[in-house]
Amino acid sequence: MWARHQWVGEPHTDAEYRALGTLLKQNRISDVYFHAGPVEADGTVPPAKYRYAWQLIEAVREYAPGVRAQAYLGQVRKVDGSGVIDLDDPKVREQVVKTDALFLDLGFDGIHYDFEPIYPDDHAFLKLMDATRELTRPRGRLLSVALEQPALVDALQPVYKALIPRTGAVHYPPRPTADFLRAVADRADQVAIMTYDVSLPTGALAGWHFARHTRTTLELIGDRTTVFMGVPTYRPRAEWSETLDVALRGVRRGVDDLERPPKRPYGVGVYADWTTRPDEWARYRALWPSPAASALSG
Repeated sequence: MWARHQWVGEPHTDAEYRALGTLLKQNRISDVYFHAGPVEADGTVPPAKYRYAWQLIEAVREYAPGVRAQAYLGQVRKVDGSGVIDLDDPKVREQVVKTDALFLDLGFDGIHYDFEPIYPDDHAFLKLMDATRELTRPRGRLLSVALEQPALVDALQPVYKALIPRTGAVHYPPRPTADFLRAVADRADQVAIMTYDVSLPTGALAGWHFARHTRTTLELIGDRTTVFMGVPTYRPRAEWSETLDVALRGVRRGVDDLERPPKRPYGVGVYADWTTRPDEWARYRALWPSPAASALSG
């Protein structure tokens, strides 16, 4: 589950922390990506933005033992001169890793990256992942990454690159190719696919979208890393068709279409805690963490 910045940036009562713990346990959430940034252009995060992180971590340990709290860090990645953070700069990448170390020292169970856009030729991002893994692995912590859904046809990437810019109102989407997704998976303990906000006009098409990407992603990297397929509880552009129910049923269909289950754990990632109503959590429990899906981590 992706969680709002207020959990690390603002004070909360003991009752609020208890309620969070109850929600996590009741819905069998294994990992929470607590927004702890955004990362500044120089790779830092001002301490004032996470002044209550320690209290949060202590509360999760007390009220939801076993749930992993990860520091969710990201920013608009500079591409073709447009954006905020320049990951091509080695000094910036070095500072990001130093910032990661601060959050791990606070007690977070891992680092969750959501830098966007990430295109399939982004070697600097892979270098950042390599450096981060050198930090997290010796400490027994996690490195997780959020990525856009894979490309429908990898062969079209060179065409997009030649004809459509990467910046501006009209730009080609940063879809990972199969090779790039495998490269990320080999470096990450978890990969969360942002499968949502596709603006398909009907529930049938949206369900097909979630099913197809679930099967494709798990076939590509399900043996290499833990995979979470992102499902929406916010109000997307096509909110009449892209619902939590449609997404969960689509993911289930994609899992059912696999010839065999992946070797690594897999599940869904709820986006987001601040938009999920109680009735949606009830439907989530009914449609996803059932005894039949006990092998799935949610």
